Amino acid sequence: MNWRDYAKYAQQSIDELARDCEVQVFRSKGPGGQGVNTTDSAVRMTHVPTGITVTARETRSQFQNRQLCLQKIASILKRRAQPPRVRKKTKVPKAARERRLADKRHRSQLKRRRGRAGDEW
Repeated sequence: MNWRDYAKYAQQSIDELARDCEVQVFRSKGPGGQGVNTTDSAVRMTHVPTGITVTARETRSQFQNRQLCLQKIASILKRRAQPPRVRKKTKVPKAARERRLADKRHRSQLKRRRGRAGDEW
């Protein structure tokens, strides 16, 4: 997908995004004790057309976690809908190019002046 496809989905409302999503609920892991261990409050949501998957388990309310998932999907779509920046060709300044070539010439002369290890015998 390119950024134009994401832009099309980014313009949809939260309700339209929710229709395109598959929802899975599961038990959240981590601290929270009985409130976490007994309720299926964590939500994993997949936006089917784009394949974006997000998870929310911030609150103990499944409804709030669904809303958080939809907000996360919307923010990802908005971020991916940005067109790529136009790259500007850069040019090496003439003085820098000449300086680099002069350094190369100097280095090659130094190497040329070096003798081989067996030459002085």
